Amino acid sequence: HLTLAVGGTHGKTTTSWMLHHALEGIHEISGGSPATKPGALVGGLHLQARTNALPPGEDGWLALEACEYDRSFHQLYPAGAAVTNVEADHLDCYGDLDSIQQGFARFLSQVDPGGLVVLGSDVPDCVERGARGLVWRVGRELRVVLHGQKRGCFRMRVQGPGWGSPEFVLPVPGHFNVQNAAVALGLAVGVSWIRNPAQDASVLAAAAAKGLTEFRGVARRFESWGRVRGVDLVHDYAHHPTEVAATCEAARRVFPGQALHVLFQPHQHSRTARFLTGFVDSLRGCDRVVVADVYGARIHKDDQAAGAPELVERLRRAGVAATLGGSCSESAQVFASGLGSGMAALILGAGNIDGIRDELRDELALCGAG
Repeated sequence: HLTLAVGGTHGKTTTSWMLHHALEGIHEISGGSPATKPGALVGGLHLQARTNALPPGEDGWLALEACEYDRSFHQLYPAGAAVTNVEADHLDCYGDLDSIQQGFARFLSQVDPGGLVVLGSDVPDCVERGARGLVWRVGRELRVVLHGQKRGCFRMRVQGPGWGSPEFVLPVPGHFNVQNAAVALGLAVGVSWIRNPAQDASVLAAAAAKGLTEFRGVARRFESWGRVRGVDLVHDYAHHPTEVAATCEAARRVFPGQALHVLFQPHQHSRTARFLTGFVDSLRGCDRVVVADVYGARIHKDDQAAGAPELVERLRRAGVAATLGGSCSESAQVFASGLGSGMAALILGAGNIDGIRDELRDELALCGAG
């Protein structure tokens, strides 16, 4: 199949589904043939479809999430690719940032030279140099024009070489999603244009933008758990300081003026140790933070370790009202006890913290919040 691989330290799941929506928009104006229907294979569940896999037609594009962990994305030789950003992560596998950058550069070197690579604005130049063909970068060939936002959802346009999209509203909140959308739209328009140069690229861009307006998000990515007794509950998979900071930023836009309480389950003892300062910085502006026990995935590979007590201690030293939560179940009780009407509550983590949804809602009801 015509594979389009989406990699990056952050945002690859959301961007992969955005790419699929942009390709769907283009498919609709191109006749909608079942043979060219785009498909997707992504690490997170699509909120509307409740699946992570949609089969493509025999000549359809496949939007594929490319994971860098254990260098698994080096098994791919895609027709086109995107990299949203590159940061230090999975250091248990790579060791240092330089090795991570080399890994992403190799990933780009395996993209078809006749295809297209689209990069987020902050992707290092050393990664870009791995690409062997055409490259569009946000902030260079791709330009984003913002026209304001309402409760975290931005009104935007994307302009590329010789084309531009109309203004559209991105339905998912957060400034970080603006760049994810630009990357997805740019890749969808670019590969479709390369495949059929007779098409008007601005018409393709308008169709891709329309496709993006149909996107309602991914499970565990700023996923609403509803409102209980006046408390707005949102769960997000954030488990790296950059992701935690971005999710908190989005929450402040979506819930302006509301006190922001966070229940955070750190993911891996090694990541907690390496990014302790980053986690403190990303949570510094929150009104209260409850830290659950670390979810110890891949603990056999950890050569550095820190737990919830170390993070709570550092948060308190930074002036944050931080509390140890204990197990997920215990954390739900501790978290609920401090919530009241008019507050926004974020439940963050990539482990099993999503399993407390019903328990937390029940605890809130019992606490009589509001």
